[in-house]
Amino acid sequence: MDVIIVGGGIGGLAAALALHAAGVSVCVFEQSAELREIGVGINTLPHAIAALAGLGLLPALDAAGIRTRELIYANRFGQIIWRELRGVEAGHGVPQFSIHRGKLHGVLLSAARERLGEAAIRTGCRLTSACDVGDRVAATFEMRDGGVFTAEAAALVGADGIHSVVRAGFFPKEGPPIWNGAMLWRGAADWPVYADGRTMVIAGGMGAKFVFYPIHYDPSRPERRLTNWAVQARVAPGGAPPRREDWSRPGVLDDVSPLVRDRFRLDFVDPLALIEASGTFYEYPMCDRDPLPRWSHGRMTLLGDAAHPMYPVGSNGASQAVLDAVCLARHFASGLPVIEALAAYDVERRPMASDVVLSNRAGGPERVIDVLEERAPDGFDDIEAVASYAERQAIVRGYANLAGFAKP
Repeated sequence: MDVIIVGGGIGGLAAALALHAAGVSVCVFEQSAELREIGVGINTLPHAIAALAGLGLLPALDAAGIRTRELIYANRFGQIIWRELRGVEAGHGVPQFSIHRGKLHGVLLSAARERLGEAAIRTGCRLTSACDVGDRVAATFEMRDGGVFTAEAAALVGADGIHSVVRAGFFPKEGPPIWNGAMLWRGAADWPVYADGRTMVIAGGMGAKFVFYPIHYDPSRPERRLTNWAVQARVAPGGAPPRREDWSRPGVLDDVSPLVRDRFRLDFVDPLALIEASGTFYEYPMCDRDPLPRWSHGRMTLLGDAAHPMYPVGSNGASQAVLDAVCLARHFASGLPVIEALAAYDVERRPMASDVVLSNRAGGPERVIDVLEERAPDGFDDIEAVASYAERQAIVRGYANLAGFAKP
């Protein structure tokens, strides 16, 4: 059994490791000239960490990130709306990690190179077309030097992101990603420790949200953390984004500073000071795509953002890609013929991932902040008079059940 994986991001590398562990020969083709540690902070949830721990990656993750202990939702004045323990402290067998996206990618890449070999990860190869040819898949790639070659395998996995060439081959009339009119700015800075150094805070409301959490700890500097921040704000009605989606596009301070300067009154951090301390930061339009009726077509399928691009809400983007990877490997290891294995993977993963995409459009668990903002825009004296504990719990825990990471 051999599989071509198109895309060397988090989903593609997780799939490569999971398939390799299942005894499948894998080759990863990435269009970038080199695989680099780019991006800023992300969170990975316990169900995804359990999958990575099963691949022997927990020690490397502990060295690279921070075990998230608590999550706090607050309004723009810092009044707490909901707080809950996370990961091991919440009773899961494994942690939730707050980690630099590049560091997580680096953990996966290092393991893939060690286990699969350098030759199994090829960069500078852009997929141009792929099709079933009898009992094989033929994939044509264009190299950066202008050369063209064709690779064959028993199956192909498109893990090539929101602008997936593989997905476009299945659905050529789909069109560009859908923008909801909100922009996301993200960065990280060396910053004084907040609370226990393992706490994540999301504050704000419908106008703008501010996200704050540590992503790396240097034992020699216990009073500091590399701290990730994000600002999400609606800037237009929606439609076509002003600039193409690119996680590496630098942001402009004058675009984001007016959105936070007078809006947030948080006693634990000055959002604007944190943003200014970051130096370079990044902007990204909040884009996704509609759920698909099928991921698997013959000997080809989709995974991660190619299958279910979603808003970065509820810490689920990378986590769902990892779940795709281990599910795919499990069906390959089942002994089913390739086409049946890919169809079974589709049936198992697609409905849940589609539900998460749609829930994230409505705010996911962060909708609990929006409810309080709508009902009490100037703050509250008694939160129970605004939204009961049961109502708030239903929003947050309901999402955890939907996305598959609620504690049994």
